[in-house]
Amino acid sequence: MEARAAQHEWLARYLAELATQRQLSPHTVSAYRRDLLELDTLAGAAAWEAIVHADIRRFASMLHARGQSARSIARKLSSWRGFYEWLSGQLALAANPVDGVRAPRRAKSLPKALSVDDAVQLVSGGALLRDHPEPFELCNRAMFELMYSSGLRVSELAGLDVAWSKPEPGCPAPLGWLDRDAGEVLVTGKGNKMRRVPVGSHAAAAIAAWLAVRPSAADGGNALFLSKRATRVSPRVVQLRLARHAQQAGSAVKVHPHVLRHSFASHVLQSSGDLRAVQEMLGHASIASTQVYTALDFQHLAAVYDQAHPRAKAK
Repeated sequence: MEARAAQHEWLARYLAELATQRQLSPHTVSAYRRDLLELDTLAGAAAWEAIVHADIRRFASMLHARGQSARSIARKLSSWRGFYEWLSGQLALAANPVDGVRAPRRAKSLPKALSVDDAVQLVSGGALLRDHPEPFELCNRAMFELMYSSGLRVSELAGLDVAWSKPEPGCPAPLGWLDRDAGEVLVTGKGNKMRRVPVGSHAAAAIAAWLAVRPSAADGGNALFLSKRATRVSPRVVQLRLARHAQQAGSAVKVHPHVLRHSFASHVLQSSGDLRAVQEMLGHASIASTQVYTALDFQHLAAVYDQAHPRAKAK
């Protein structure tokens, strides 16, 4: 009993220091208390200084077996590690037993993708485009069509120019531009790598409608897409416009630019099965980054099977 009381005394002293000297919030201190009491329960009769690296690994495995998430286990390991760092100043410890112990890998969540019908209805404008749309509405439609047509990142879209132009001395080279004759956009992706991506006919038509009414840029620049102030549109503005557009269109999910990129990749892969081509168009340096869409493709095939095969599900 005395040993257990001593264990709890160390915990109380540590938590008091978090609250007073480090001035952590009551909510944070309470979270530390829960994590450390769980460690105390897992340790059983073992004294703090008797716990070793293998014990902590075993405790983490036990939490994982109980169904706790990788995120939760990682947080607890962090709490335990901090406690042992403090305790090493109070007791003669051989080492911090939590050092080097990692939580299980988090399950990689699949990117969200719209169905083909939902994606087409969203980017085409639908009822949101009036008989005489405002220029910014045409701009929006061109941006959304192009993101879905070509799988662009929002930063790549915002960096596009109307066409290639030789930069002025001392000015940076363009990040990307539209090549209407070739039916392509050239964009600078991650790692400053440029790539060519085809532009579909619907996106090309939407861009042409926008360019017919596009005002001159306020700074005299060559930006393809402009804000209402006639300056180059920012990625944040694109995000806000797309979210507002999706909400007004009655979308059941929250739509952001990467959803259109994921939808592009998933739909091209469903139709072609050409993973390498999708990798090139997305600008992924590694095929592993693109392979996640094979899981999306399998989900699509599984759904079709469940709906169509007479022996798929019990009726």
